[in-house]
Amino acid sequence: QVQLVESGGGSVQEGGSLRLACAWSGRALSNYAMAWFRQAPGKEREFVSAVTWSSVTTYYTDSVKGRFTISRDRAKNTVYLQMNNLQPEDTALYYCAARTPGFGSTWYKNKNQYDYWGQGTQVTVSS
Repeated sequence: QVQLVESGGGSVQEGGSLRLACAWSGRALSNYAMAWFRQAPGKEREFVSAVTWSSVTTYYTDSVKGRFTISRDRAKNTVYLQMNNLQPEDTALYYCAARTPGFGSTWYKNKNQYDYWGQGTQVTVSS
């Protein structure tokens, strides 16, 4: 059994920063990629960022490039999402997810292929 628990959400002003954390417990997630998705009210869950097991490769959706940074600490079984220069459109429930790597150029974006999910942490950005 694998459990993912997110933390670090909150309310900030436009231009502010937050760091989300996702801690996993249970069996080891060797070779698993970790990702962050988000879902705003009335919208579909969308990909935000992902990092491979080795941390060599990271992926970002265009709207967060240059503002968000994903990292993982395998010793602590934790993945982080540093979010800077937050904008009101970043307001959403942020989810952590894990899966084994897929094939093709956009495997990391497919939310339906992720095996494990956290419960989410709310991020609210006010203008």
